[in-house]
Amino acid sequence: MTKKIYFASDFHLGIPDKASSLKREKLIVKWLEEIKHDAAEIYIMGDIFDFWFEYKKVVPKGFTRLLGKISELSDSGIAISLFTGNHDMWMFNYLQEELGVTIYRKPVTREFGGKKFFLAHGDGLGPGDHGYKFIKKVFASSVSQWLFARIHPNFGISMANFWSRRSRMSNGEKETFKGEENEYLVQFIKQTLEKEHFDYFIFGHRHLPLQIQVGNSLYVNLGEWVNYSTYAVFDGKKLELKSFSPL
Repeated sequence: MTKKIYFASDFHLGIPDKASSLKREKLIVKWLEEIKHDAAEIYIMGDIFDFWFEYKKVVPKGFTRLLGKISELSDSGIAISLFTGNHDMWMFNYLQEELGVTIYRKPVTREFGGKKFFLAHGDGLGPGDHGYKFIKKVFASSVSQWLFARIHPNFGISMANFWSRRSRMSNGEKETFKGEENEYLVQFIKQTLEKEHFDYFIFGHRHLPLQIQVGNSLYVNLGEWVNYSTYAVFDGKKLELKSFSPL
């Protein structure tokens, strides 16, 4: 049996409400159960949770089905990598220690089957969006993390969940394609290819399932699981973007 590499992103567990999030979590667990027989590696590429903060002795409630399934797959020998996204950048060492996963906070490059991959959540890449890039630096700073940790979890997590419920995704708004010239990740890819070739660029964050040919490279955006339940799979020869429907 040929082992495969799987990629998914933007589960956004926690929104828009507990019931919807739980239904989505169960679907994700079914997907992981279905792919475990032929998965060599699984990359979950950011915004797994719509909000996550690890206090020194406390983590957010919930998500036990997903965390348990990831632990099971990791214990079985499947290499699992988690990327931090803009919604769960305050992921520290709890999941790495408890689940046996590898956590990435920056883009990484890999080679599978002789093909070069550029992997990242996607936030903060490309030209423009200087306001967000500044806010990201503030949130990623150790000072901001220390200050938030001083807030009692009952208030801190409740406050974060309140703002999550006001987001566009929580309110059912879908992203639209802006055209290649206005897609900042496409521009990032073009800039990167001027320096080094990659066969595949895989990102999340954009919330749209996309396959765009950029020169001799393929850009795949993984979409999200609130509306699309999409993922990508590499079988050693080709990369495909698929939508999961349980059997």
